[in-house]
Amino acid sequence: MAQSFWLDTEFIKQDYTQTKLPKGDYENCRFVDCLFSKAFLDNQNFVECTFEGCDLTNANLAHTTFNEVEFINCKLVGLQFDSCNPMLLSFQFDGCNLSVASFYELEIPQTRFLNCKLHQTDFSNASLKGSSFSGSDLKDAIFDGTNLEGVDFESAYDFSIDPTRNSLKKSKFSKDGLMGLLKKYDIVVT
Repeated sequence: MAQSFWLDTEFIKQDYTQTKLPKGDYENCRFVDCLFSKAFLDNQNFVECTFEGCDLTNANLAHTTFNEVEFINCKLVGLQFDSCNPMLLSFQFDGCNLSVASFYELEIPQTRFLNCKLHQTDFSNASLKGSSFSGSDLKDAIFDGTNLEGVDFESAYDFSIDPTRNSLKKSKFSKDGLMGLLKKYDIVVT
């Protein structure tokens, strides 16, 4: 059965929690205020698409392709991005809730996580070289064996990163953010 192809199409206020999004290739499409919570988005192909105000909480992303996809003000709680197709994987996030999501072992350099909530998000063994967490809340986010070279943490907050377990060469931190690098030492700075 051949997959369908959608180009330059807008999907507005659609509910895909009961009816599945048709399998196919979506190029330069826009999804606005759509519900995908617990939906099956597996084996889909999204190229240069935008998701705005969508709820994808706990959606199944197995083998899904995200190439140059932007998520704006979306709820992406519990998503297993590490189950996506790693080929050409690239996305950006602005104002999204990515709590309890997983980016385990992904190669996602130059990714923007702007003004996002990333509570308990797993970045273990991922490569995030040159990425930005500008304005993001990283409470209990997991960085272990993570390549954070050149990453911008200047306006990120509530993070805890062990410099002995992660690569931080040329990463940017504000003076206030330096405490996030010292938490494991239980040092009191006044």
